[in-house]
Amino acid sequence: MLKKTNTDHRTTLARLLVLMTVAALSLTACLPGAVEPPPPATEETAPAGDTEVPTKKFKVLHIMSYHADWVWNVDQFNGFKQGLEGLDVEYKVFEMDTKRQSSEEWKEQAGQEARDLIDSWQPDLVYTNDDDAQEYVAKYYVNSDIPFVFSAVNAAPEEYGFAGSTNVTGVLEQEHFVESVRLLKEIVPSVERIAVVLDDSAMWDPVLARMKEKASQLPGVEFVSWDVIYTFEEFKQKMTEYQTTADAIGMIGVFNFKDENGENVPFEDVLRWTAENSNLPDFSFWESRIPYGTLCTVTVSGYEQGLAAGKIARGILAEGKSPASFPMEPTVKGEPVVSLARAQKLGLQVRSDVLLTAKVIEQFEWEK
Repeated sequence: MLKKTNTDHRTTLARLLVLMTVAALSLTACLPGAVEPPPPATEETAPAGDTEVPTKKFKVLHIMSYHADWVWNVDQFNGFKQGLEGLDVEYKVFEMDTKRQSSEEWKEQAGQEARDLIDSWQPDLVYTNDDDAQEYVAKYYVNSDIPFVFSAVNAAPEEYGFAGSTNVTGVLEQEHFVESVRLLKEIVPSVERIAVVLDDSAMWDPVLARMKEKASQLPGVEFVSWDVIYTFEEFKQKMTEYQTTADAIGMIGVFNFKDENGENVPFEDVLRWTAENSNLPDFSFWESRIPYGTLCTVTVSGYEQGLAAGKIARGILAEGKSPASFPMEPTVKGEPVVSLARAQKLGLQVRSDVLLTAKVIEQFEWEK
């Protein structure tokens, strides 16, 4: 009987304790300021460190004036993508190919196809490089809802209606003219007379204007001609004349020289013919010319152009900034590049201090 009585007492006490605990919890829940315990962490409520933060995927359409495997385009696009590194971006590329196909009919057709792609794909941002993509594509979207970022544009923004626009900004391309001529004179101090070669592309108009404006910064140098040349045969004739009328050549526009069939002669062929047939040193403004025989340049960096444009695009896409908040200005960094192969062919001894501060191209491209 005693064992049973003790068991009954223990059971009664346990029940009493349970009732008291329940009552206490109920009372606490009714007190002012009481807070319910947090729910268990789920996929939506777990701390940021425990799961990936969802990110938006951006659609970027790259419309290039020229062709995708040209090093100038490759460098720009690589720089642009570096500027957007870390963002989830789907890229689509459209090649206008206007360096190899320069007729007005081709440019109009390529521009229309690019605009059709914009309208159908509806990208979050359009990246356009070089002038033809502005003339035949971007200018049709000024003040539209789609942001446009450009690079390597030679003409003033006003030419395309970009100045004051709400949705277009980018990076201007301004050549290192004075620096390139000074590099040429470091290699060949005797240069005093320079002939400048241009094809008939409208993109050279602002380049030519800037060159003439800055020519006074080069005392002791006379620019004996600024020739616009239309055919490859005419180019060969002019180069023969320059051998006795000039000390050096400015190889600026070399893309639109027509052959006997009216087709553009590849610029690589133009430069190789020059290297093999001209005894005059020459310069340009772009590194892409040097492996094909041009002696030297202080190059406009395609990578720096693209990187600057990519950083602008990042500000627009990831930070929500307005395109209009970014000034349209050129990159300032240039890099000296020298063709040791061409120097040797011309019988020139390039000083070691010049070579140590320049990128040196030791072989012609066609000898590799």
